[in-house]
Amino acid sequence: MRLPGESFCRTQLPRVSRTFALNIPLLPGPLDLAVTVAYLLCRIADTLEDEAPGALQGPLLDELGELVCLGPDWESRASSFARRAGLALRPEVPEAEAELVARTLTVLETLAALPSWVHPHIARCVRTMTGGMRQMQRLYGGDSQVMGLPDLQATFMYCYYVAGVVGEMLTGLFIAGSPSVAPRQERLAPRALAFGRALQLTNILKDVREDLDRGSCWLPRDRMSAHGLTPATLALPGSRARAVALMEELVAVARRELDAALEYTLALPADEPGLRLFCLYPLFFAVMTLNTLEGNPAVFDPTPVKMSREAVGMLMQLTQERVASDDALRALYAECSRAQAGVAEWR
Repeated sequence: MRLPGESFCRTQLPRVSRTFALNIPLLPGPLDLAVTVAYLLCRIADTLEDEAPGALQGPLLDELGELVCLGPDWESRASSFARRAGLALRPEVPEAEAELVARTLTVLETLAALPSWVHPHIARCVRTMTGGMRQMQRLYGGDSQVMGLPDLQATFMYCYYVAGVVGEMLTGLFIAGSPSVAPRQERLAPRALAFGRALQLTNILKDVREDLDRGSCWLPRDRMSAHGLTPATLALPGSRARAVALMEELVAVARRELDAALEYTLALPADEPGLRLFCLYPLFFAVMTLNTLEGNPAVFDPTPVKMSREAVGMLMQLTQERVASDDALRALYAECSRAQAGVAEWR
């Protein structure tokens, strides 16, 4: 029997994320639906951050952080929130993201219908994320978009708020949802943040030109300055050699975080292939994405640099074949870290 809003959530997921539409369905129930709902709520927050003016996004983020607690009168408050948030979005917002914001109440209805052990993990994640987004905007953006963060520590802090906290949430859900995961908490917890940081830093590097065109930049200004760059000059044709050198430096940082992400994944029980594959897909996609970015000046061009569909399919097959073997996965990780992924239209 389907829960209220479940059909919308499952249908909307591939419309707002092709990547997570591949790995979330691999989770056992009810984790698959819980993580779908959590992703959609985080995506609503991300849409507000990207698509709403700074002066409006802060109060809306605060309100979303309150709504996920499902406090008194949350249904009517969610309907009001969705109307006001929709009006705040810029006209160019992607249609699927605008629809998701408009259906905030539906997503929250699905959250409310999930088992009670799911709720505190998702609520804490979204509250931390929205509060962190608000803090970063207040510290570094004012009433406009953030154009560079002071240093790598600040970039990592941003990565925590928008992704590291998701790693914490997932770990809590895995432990609560699978008895075989609970004994591994001491191995998982210290690596959960690195997993989130790795994926988010990879996204920041991949989307650097798209963010700049939107008026945002999440790279550390001190590292840009060390290469004679600023957010305003980063994508200029005359800055390509320096920008590529900066990218290589930050790719190396992301690779170190991915090393910890691999250890996180291998700490999950081999007899829980759905949990492992859920982590392995984005982990290996990130490895190959970094391969396409390293030494590639095209990352600063308007046309996005993307993995090929063939590379995506290959990685899915290879990880499925090796999911139960730590040694085989380590070998595959080492091989992929040295490989060069194809560039084509996939996201």
